[in-house]
Amino acid sequence: MAHVIRKLITCRFSDYDEIFVGFAPQLIIPFFEGKFRRYRNDGGKVTIDFFISVYDTLVNDRKKIKKGSVPASVAAWLDKRTISLADNVVVDTKAHGEYFTENFGLSRDKMQVLYLEADKSVYYPHTVKRAEEDADKRIILYFASMLPLQGVETVLEAAKLMKDDKNIIFKIIGPVKNKVIQDNIRYIDWLPQDRLSDAIADANLCLAGHFNGEIGKACRTIPGKAYIYRAMHKPVILGDNPANRELFDESMDGIGFCRMSDAKSLKAAIEDMLAKQAV
Repeated sequence: MAHVIRKLITCRFSDYDEIFVGFAPQLIIPFFEGKFRRYRNDGGKVTIDFFISVYDTLVNDRKKIKKGSVPASVAAWLDKRTISLADNVVVDTKAHGEYFTENFGLSRDKMQVLYLEADKSVYYPHTVKRAEEDADKRIILYFASMLPLQGVETVLEAAKLMKDDKNIIFKIIGPVKNKVIQDNIRYIDWLPQDRLSDAIADANLCLAGHFNGEIGKACRTIPGKAYIYRAMHKPVILGDNPANRELFDESMDGIGFCRMSDAKSLKAAIEDMLAKQAV
C-alpha cells in the first residue's frame, strides 16, 4: 500500500487518458481527491472496481462496526465519496449495483455490470481417481472461507439431517469453527488451488450458496465458487436470491436452488439433484 501511495504522489495523471482503480478504491480516491478531481476537470476519465462496499462489508456482513456509530458513518462516507469521484463504476451484479444506487448515490448511468469468471487454467473439467473406500459413495462438496454471509451453518444443519444416509459424504473445505462431528462429514482446513480443483472434480454435487438469508449482501452477490463449479461442469446448488437468478435458473442443466437459511430446503435440493443423477 505504501508503494502505491508513493507512486500516486509522483505520478502525473495528465499523461493518461483514463485511470482504472482496482480493488478497494475507497483506500485511494478519497485521500487523493484533489488530484483526481483536477484530472477529471481536464477531461480525464476514472473507472473503479466497486465490487466491495466498506460499509456493507464491515457493518452488515462481518459485523466489525456497529450500525449508527461514528466508524460506520466514516465507512459510508468513504463509499459515497469514492463513487462521486468516478466516471464509471464496475459492479459484480445488477442486484449489488442497485444496492449501491439506493444507499451510496451511484448513478445508473455510471454503473457497468461485469460478472466474474473462474481461472480456467486451474478449474476445468477433468477426472481424478477416487479413493477405493469412497467408490460407492456420493460426494457432496462445499468450500468457503467461512464468512458469515456464506452460511456454513445451513450446510452443517443439512448434513445433520442426512446423518443416517450412509451412501453420501459431505466434504467441507475451509476453516470451520463449530464442526458437527458425524460419520458422513469430512473436514479439510485448506487446500492449494490445484488440489481443490481435484477435490471438486471428484465430487458428485457441489454446494455454492450463499446460504445465509439474514445478511443482505448474500442476496446481492453471486458466490465465486459458483463460477468455479460451472467452469468444471459440476452440478451446483445455489441459494435462491436475485443475484444468482441473474445468471442461473432451473432450466439449466445441473442447476438447483434452495431457500436461504433453510437446512430442510437444502436437504431436499441435495436429494433431488442426486436423484436426477441416478436416472
